[in-house]
Amino acid sequence: MSLVDTSWLEKNLDKVKIVDCSWHMPQIKRDGFSEYQKQHIENALFFDLDKNSKIDTDLPHMLTDRKTWEKIISSMGIRNEDRIIVYDNSDVISSCRCWYNFIYFGHNPSFVHVLNGGLKKWKNEKKPMVASLTKVKISNYIATEKKELVKNKKQINENITVNKFKVIDARSRERFDGKVTEPRKGLRSGSIKNSFCLPFSEVISEDHTFISEDKILKKFELTKCKLDENIVFTCGSGVTASVLALAYSLIETKYMPTIYDGSWSEYGKN
Repeated sequence: MSLVDTSWLEKNLDKVKIVDCSWHMPQIKRDGFSEYQKQHIENALFFDLDKNSKIDTDLPHMLTDRKTWEKIISSMGIRNEDRIIVYDNSDVISSCRCWYNFIYFGHNPSFVHVLNGGLKKWKNEKKPMVASLTKVKISNYIATEKKELVKNKKQINENITVNKFKVIDARSRERFDGKVTEPRKGLRSGSIKNSFCLPFSEVISEDHTFISEDKILKKFELTKCKLDENIVFTCGSGVTASVLALAYSLIETKYMPTIYDGSWSEYGKN
């Protein structure tokens, strides 16, 4: 399972590597690292979603290259055999993007999990928090790219004609339908031709946990998209697409998360 609950993590703090991947939309004016420094789950390491993405591009959160990923994860002291629990304190459930990144770069999918409910649920349950930074012993992480788990703009455009996979958009219905202005400057409103819409917020409960699997299935069925293993998720910048990818993996156990990395930040450019 891709999810673990807070009670399980509390009992296994010393048996896993814990990663705080809190990221916020720019307009929210919150800084994930500053909040991490003030309080976090014991033994947690901070993963900066902006700094740990591709830097020589104007697109946000794009996957970095294999060598850079190896340096990043080695500097965090994470080993290939480690079981990893990712959490966040974000309304966009940014931990799912880190979950996807690890799987893309070859970490055993059964060894990467997201904390269901994240830090919000952990704090509501008054579980212990610390401010001390976690000591790190540098590792020698070896990555293997699973390039089939990412799509580019050319592949998205070609697929409009050949229809080899379905595209589901995690943005709000208003953004998908082009009824509102995009939050990022320089982007037109609208969506990819022949794509489907399922706002990521519809699979997340108020306490930041995922809704039940039977409800997730109903949400996907309502999109009228043919449900199989050939589904690609998109959103604004590749973050909430990963939320839907994780949700879909809960009801389609053979599914490997596949993302259009550029998402609307690339496709919607004027």
